[in-house]
Amino acid sequence: MTIGASLLLIAIGAILRFAVTATVSGVDLGVIGVIFIVIGVVGLILGLVLTFRNRSVDGVQGDANRGQVRRTTYTEQSDQRYPDDTRY
Repeated sequence: MTIGASLLLIAIGAILRFAVTATVSGVDLGVIGVIFIVIGVVGLILGLVLTFRNRSVDGVQGDANRGQVRRTTYTEQSDQRYPDDTRY
């Protein structure tokens, strides 16, 4: 679920919960609105976590057949990509 879809579910849920006064037999629109809001919030949190998580890449160097293997893990953090601003 994308962030946009989550925001859309939250908006539709809020409209159903707080703005709609119509009644449908056998269906409580307020409860459906709350369900949409909860699903939208969970999707939004999950989307943000997956977007801003740290990414790591494993690299293997050397010859595995001779037992000379060196494993290196590189971790990229989105807010520290240019710590000393050397990109200019």
